[in-house]
Amino acid sequence: MNELEAQFRIEELSNQLHEHNHRYYVLNAPLISDQQFDFLLRELEQLENQFPQFKNPFSPTQRVGGDITDKFEKVQHKSAMLSLSNSYNKEEIQEWASRAIALAGKEIEFVMELKYDGVAIALWYEKGKLIRALTRGDGQVGEDVVQNAKTIKAIPISLSGHFPNEFEIRGEIFMPKSVFLKLNEERAEAGEERYANPRNTCAGTLKQQDSATVAKRNLDCYLYFVLAENSQSTLHSERVQEAAQWGFKVPDARMRMIETSKTVDGIIDFISYWDIHRTELPFEIDGIVIKVNDTQLWDELGMTAKSPRWAIAYKFKAESVSTQLEKITYQVGRTGAITPVANLAPVFLAGTTVKRASLHNADQIEKLDIREGDFVWVEKGGEIIPKVTGVDLSKPRSHSSSHNYITHCPECQTLLVRNEGEVLHYCPNELNCPPQVLGKIEHFISRKAMNIDGLGTETVAGLLAQRMIQDAGDLYTLRYEELLGLEFNVGSDDDIKRRSLQQKSVENLILGIENSKQVPFERILFALGIRHVGETVAKKIAKALKNIEECKNATFEQLLTIDEVGEIIADSFVHWFKQEKNIVFLQKLIDAQCQMSIDESAHALHSNALSGLSIVVSGTFETFTRDGIKEFIEKNGGKVSGSISSKTSFVVAGADMGPAKLKKAEDLKITILSEHDLRSVVG
Repeated sequence: MNELEAQFRIEELSNQLHEHNHRYYVLNAPLISDQQFDFLLRELEQLENQFPQFKNPFSPTQRVGGDITDKFEKVQHKSAMLSLSNSYNKEEIQEWASRAIALAGKEIEFVMELKYDGVAIALWYEKGKLIRALTRGDGQVGEDVVQNAKTIKAIPISLSGHFPNEFEIRGEIFMPKSVFLKLNEERAEAGEERYANPRNTCAGTLKQQDSATVAKRNLDCYLYFVLAENSQSTLHSERVQEAAQWGFKVPDARMRMIETSKTVDGIIDFISYWDIHRTELPFEIDGIVIKVNDTQLWDELGMTAKSPRWAIAYKFKAESVSTQLEKITYQVGRTGAITPVANLAPVFLAGTTVKRASLHNADQIEKLDIREGDFVWVEKGGEIIPKVTGVDLSKPRSHSSSHNYITHCPECQTLLVRNEGEVLHYCPNELNCPPQVLGKIEHFISRKAMNIDGLGTETVAGLLAQRMIQDAGDLYTLRYEELLGLEFNVGSDDDIKRRSLQQKSVENLILGIENSKQVPFERILFALGIRHVGETVAKKIAKALKNIEECKNATFEQLLTIDEVGEIIADSFVHWFKQEKNIVFLQKLIDAQCQMSIDESAHALHSNALSGLSIVVSGTFETFTRDGIKEFIEKNGGKVSGSISSKTSFVVAGADMGPAKLKKAEDLKITILSEHDLRSVVG
């Protein structure tokens, strides 16, 4: 490569990496994998070393992390949060360890830890109180998200034990797999696009300006790096265990989450173990971090331009398998959204057999040039959701031409539409497209909506097939006599069976429909299936607007004044109530005497006896259930908190109160009441 070519390539790589940095850290919408990013960065580093005259002081090789948004206060890190050098093979780990031993001139003990796939955080404590929580930012300056961090139960707000007067501890905030899956299910129910992976969802959550929203996401955190000059130990592994005594959630040595070794074989054994067992963890990891255990050697070993010589990260390759794409089919959701699906030759991947994978949308199929019959690479996005990442070009390509995305709904043949600014195609035939009709009714009868017992998907499909209902509102006109003995087909095309409704089933169905008339208005609003209106937003809107007539007449501007309602939700809500078909549907619910206004008495306070008080509940009680005592406190004006702090007014303790909570309450001299004392306070 001559100088002109090198200059051009360095500029090209720099621009690409700046863009990928911005998409990863600011937009939370990466286009390439971590491994691809590291390969581009390594190529740039090599070229800059070979042609130093073209090295720019603003090169991506000179910075760590991404851009900073203006949502939170920007704070200078006490010491830079530097990225570690990454390695993707065990030979490089051997070379790194050998260099460290040579520089130290003696035997070295190493410590191995999991590399959590989340968001790095630096927590500052003064006198045992959490005062700041800084994101990485650009490595020199971070954003203070302390109010959001306080909602994460694994992060202590107040410490116990013998801790330094002032210190910093660093770790990783992440979203557990189960929380991520549940969140995506809720978004699908609300007709919203699913999140891509737990890491990006966690990053976006931490940037929420409403800490109440963060609290609902149930983020978690491990702390693993103590910065304290007066620590009792010079060993990193012992400092981590020391932090556990102060109340921090740290890696558990009993589960091999942290381990020490004086040999490279021990390091490789740790890496190999977690390369196999990482799928068993309830959270994501993307590699292993190896450090020199003796912190006194860190200064001696020093730094490169952007990373320490005393630590390195081994990155797991995302498990990827090649299999044949047999057919591309399309799913229709209850909102009409069309999702292309790759039907694959069965293949074992990350602990499960995968037969189907998402192709996301038309743009993705075109970008990857995926064709039926191709061999394709399949990964699990965030180790959870199977996705096709590209064509396996080492195998013969399909002879078919480029895939043509469907133009009409696969279920009802209606011409599809694609709204400006959206990536998905939609079937606009809401009234007669079978999956949409069935999906809307399934949502309506679901547990969090109308909770109609005795009515399942097969029965709904049978009622639709027999034309006894057209929408969920028709359920309230069904009669016992016409349902008894009703026959319909169930099962797939390969295994169709005939089923008939018997007396007990019909009785349960009629009773379930009748009981649903008492479901409160906020759940009815959720049951309507308005796009983007989930369970929580439905409650907020119901509380603000009070009844269905106010909902019909609500303006876009009026809706924007309601907590958690943004422009997209407001626009969708107003649009839904302008549709004549929806007004007809609502009238069926009104005629059935469903609860079309909020029950003011259910939300009214019994008293203000606990107004302004923050109360923690712990243990089991004689005269209250756990939910019951919380409701009692809220009905009398109090606020229930999940953790004890200096702001706690008092603790209501039952049998089996947690010893940690009891000790913290005693240390902070917070009053402890029994359930009977609580009743006396309320009077």
